[in-house]
Amino acid sequence: MKKIQIYDTTLRDGSQGEAISFSLEDKLHILKKLDELGIDYVEGGWPGSNSKDAEFFERAREIKLKHARLAAFGSTARAHQVAAHDKNLLALVEAGTPVVTIFGKSWDLHVKVALGISLKENLSLIRDSVAFLKSQGKEVIYDAEHFFDGFKADPAYALATLTAAAEAGADMIVPCDTNGGTLPTEIRERFLAAAQHVKTPLGIHTHNDCELAVANTLVALQHGAVQVQGTMNGYGERCGNANLCSVIPNLELKLGMRTIGRENLKHLTEVAHYVSEVANLHPRAELPYVGKSAFAHKAGIHVSAVMKESSAYEHIDPTVVGNERRVLVSELSGKSNVIYKAVERGMNIDPNSPTAKLVVEKLKQMEHNGYQFEGAEASFEMLFDKLLHRAREFFELDGFRLITEKKGEGEPYSEAVIKLRVDGREEHTAAEGVGPVSALDRALRKSLTTFFPCIRDIRLTDYKVRVLNPKSATDAKVRVLVESSDGHDTWNTVGVSENLIEASWQALVDSITYKLKKEYGYKRKASEGRPNG
Repeated sequence: MKKIQIYDTTLRDGSQGEAISFSLEDKLHILKKLDELGIDYVEGGWPGSNSKDAEFFERAREIKLKHARLAAFGSTARAHQVAAHDKNLLALVEAGTPVVTIFGKSWDLHVKVALGISLKENLSLIRDSVAFLKSQGKEVIYDAEHFFDGFKADPAYALATLTAAAEAGADMIVPCDTNGGTLPTEIRERFLAAAQHVKTPLGIHTHNDCELAVANTLVALQHGAVQVQGTMNGYGERCGNANLCSVIPNLELKLGMRTIGRENLKHLTEVAHYVSEVANLHPRAELPYVGKSAFAHKAGIHVSAVMKESSAYEHIDPTVVGNERRVLVSELSGKSNVIYKAVERGMNIDPNSPTAKLVVEKLKQMEHNGYQFEGAEASFEMLFDKLLHRAREFFELDGFRLITEKKGEGEPYSEAVIKLRVDGREEHTAAEGVGPVSALDRALRKSLTTFFPCIRDIRLTDYKVRVLNPKSATDAKVRVLVESSDGHDTWNTVGVSENLIEASWQALVDSITYKLKKEYGYKRKASEGRPNG
């Protein structure tokens, strides 16, 4: 089985993506996580370009990596500089990493315009830079920047730059599709030309400007490349880099090549989401293999088939990459979706029973009225319980009142007063908030915390409002989606009404009820949850 080296550049190339900014601690945490995943090389940054990356390499020396080799990144020596005295190259040596990756120009346009030097001098810079780093005992990876564009413009010169790096002793040469504009057929042709020209092992580095980074990467790997450079979740400048979360399972599961190994592959989804969280970005649901929607099924026909034979609509078993199958509920749902959800919750329902038909009909009616359950599965579970007469009313609302006040130029504030009963005991509570929904949320929690202490753990992590019929202006019906978390699990609820407060109330009640059901089940009395004394 052919072994492919996985070279991760999330901490350097990935950090160049819009809205991504890793702190020093972020980078150290991600380094450890990538090492645990079995990544072969982790590119930590460019020590010659900024103080944060220089400090990262100092701190990284304290980390004992189990598998990964840490690489420092930089460029060839500057024009008219002696390699041994070039500050950038000296910073790479001082970083103390076993691996150094440098890039050089392969496109004559860049040599003449960007560097403003002769083609011959550029070859000398490549040769001297690689040779100097080798003399310092480093494993040297040479990234041939803009190789594929350079080959199109002047094939002989682009290949000459590879020769310069190979003759100087580079351990790996990586042709780069830096602009991301090359097609797979062109990648194949130009990569094969490179492989025939030098004997040094070759890698591949692609960008996603034509949505072809993964495809271009696989083409090169099928034609002799032994290393792939990419990023977790495809992060990177402009449209991003080759997504290692797609490349790795494609190699392992589709092409029979070895990368991080099948055992580590089970942690791929976990690590992908971890990197998203550290980057302070929502994990992209539509990502292949690791996305929340990668194995989600909505149409009733699909669900029916998957329940009989998963391969009917799934190209792999989702657990192989640490993901899971999800069945969505919507107006497209059939009885198969309902049955699947019932089984998922430990209930057995006859697909031909009136109950199954009732749930489907009610679901479609509510979706027609504006509800959206595929993004609010906790609310669907609450609906499911009510229709099956399994629901337990943890509290009863007597009523609430909201007041919003603004004085002069000051900021407005809201106050909510709420009356409810738990096991016959009345609770009358007031709370203030930055807005009416905030005040209502705080008052509801304040009322219930005495009876159900676990409510203290709930946090609203997202709140969205969608106007469903904008032509009705301020009388329009709205849909409110609320995302909640208790630090361990996250769940989503929905409410719909012409009144924003009422829609928000529905979503808030479902959110809290879902948590109480998880904590206390269906039969536990609320009074049993009250603290002593």
